[in-house]
Amino acid sequence: MSNFITEKVLEIEGLHLRFGGLQVLKNVEFHIGNHELLAIIGPNGAGKTSILNCINGFYRPQSGTIFFQGIPIHLLKPHDIAKLGISRTFQNIELYTGLNVMENLMAARHIHMKKGALADFFFFGPARHEEIKHREVVEEIIDFLELAPERKKVVGTIPYGVRKRVELGRALAMEPILLLLDEPMAGMNLEEKEDMARFILDVSELRRVPMIIVEHDMDLIMDIADRVIVLDFGQKIAEGLFSEVVKDPRVVEAYLGEEEVFDG
Repeated sequence: MSNFITEKVLEIEGLHLRFGGLQVLKNVEFHIGNHELLAIIGPNGAGKTSILNCINGFYRPQSGTIFFQGIPIHLLKPHDIAKLGISRTFQNIELYTGLNVMENLMAARHIHMKKGALADFFFFGPARHEEIKHREVVEEIIDFLELAPERKKVVGTIPYGVRKRVELGRALAMEPILLLLDEPMAGMNLEEKEDMARFILDVSELRRVPMIIVEHDMDLIMDIADRVIVLDFGQKIAEGLFSEVVKDPRVVEAYLGEEEVFDG
């Protein structure tokens, strides 16, 4: 587990989100340090994914502020937030299933493409140099995530666990400053989970990308998270090291249950 730097890359203050009469988030506050791997856990419906949706602009909170590298982003549109350097994966895989792996990763490079459609059409000079640069970035990610055997395969034909890895690759292709992972292990078998955990740790330790991960697999969180936040009914009820929060009586009652208290 990495030692995180206390400089704040993202800070949330007094976040409130509701849909009609349903209070989804209530006065949520936390930060993530530079190079930190922060986990958000809690029962279904606790508001975990809603926090990620607020961070990347899918939801607009009624009140509260979200600062990314000191810049308020809670009123920005998703594509503007992505350009600042926040990318994410989703619970349900969001890939172009009719395109191959390389094409899916190249599609994520669009926010870094500077040449216009006319230059792309003729494909010479600066446009060609830019295309080569983007392909080099994508090829490096393919090697990093061990996707070389699948690079030309249509995404809709490859195994589910590999598709989840491609989605991680697409998020990395955006060159994130902050990465949001929404249940990256969902639906995977044990071997696939072990592979994904290894890649997530590599992203943290080798690429030094801070991450916020929403996940239900407590063994995974225990192994990789620097710090944990626990939500219940849209409120933060605990925060700290995994070994601390899993012994908090409020967390045991709301989420873990007496029989699932961890000794780590």
